Amino acid sequence: MHPDDPSEQKQQDPQPTTRSTDPASTERTTGRHRAPEPPPRRGRRLLTSTPVRAALAAGVTCCLGVAAYAGTRDDTVERREPLAEAVADRAALADQRASRSLERTAAPTPTPASPSPTPSPTATKKKAPKKPPKPRKPRPVAGLTQAQMDNAKIIVDVGRELDVPKRGLVIAVATAMQESNLYNYASGVLPESQNYPHQAIGWDHDSVGLFQQRPSSGWGTVQDLMRPAYAAKAFYLALLEVPGWQDMSLTVAAQTVQVSAFPDAYAQHEERATTVVEALTS
Repeated sequence: MHPDDPSEQKQQDPQPTTRSTDPASTERTTGRHRAPEPPPRRGRRLLTSTPVRAALAAGVTCCLGVAAYAGTRDDTVERREPLAEAVADRAALADQRASRSLERTAAPTPTPASPSPTPSPTATKKKAPKKPPKPRKPRPVAGLTQAQMDNAKIIVDVGRELDVPKRGLVIAVATAMQESNLYNYASGVLPESQNYPHQAIGWDHDSVGLFQQRPSSGWGTVQDLMRPAYAAKAFYLALLEVPGWQDMSLTVAAQTVQVSAFPDAYAQHEERATTVVEALTS
């Protein structure tokens, strides 16, 4: 049959031919001319326009900038971490020092008593009490030396301790001026007397001391009479036993006590003795 016959076409092609979506099949059916591209599927939008591409480029650039900033920030944080650690260490050290200082100033914790070791002799040695200041030496008067003035002061001090009136003090000082010139004498006849402090040596029998009192006459031992204070006390006690001595002249009162071979020699010392007693009692 002729292919142009419509009836034969209907018999040969009872069913319509289904087009394939395959490009190869499209080419075969269309010949050399490619069929137009099929429309995009729904749900997927192709971003192929120029504005979209610019937006994508800007987004990528922003992402890269954020990533670079994050990296720089991380680096800065990493650099700051050692500094922060150093500051923290210094703060901890300061707190530690402060706690140590507080520990030093805090009251010590009481500890149980333990047996104390035996103290050494140097540790238990007590301080010696302070010695009282030495009395000032009296200023010499009436032509006396310092040694003579010191002996006169001893005579006056002993008389005042015995409550002897000033007249008795003058009699005692004048008597010592005559007997020893106010020096503490030892005796060449009694070698024992030279074993004690003395200022001169005499040869009038066994007479010793300021008042030239004799141990053989009962005034006392050699050792006692060589002490000026004892010799002065012995003289005062003998003077106080003389009845009416205060109304007697100096010569008579002194002679009554001393029983000297030169009874009139005491009167010459009365004026000087008075000056010395006034200087020592004023």
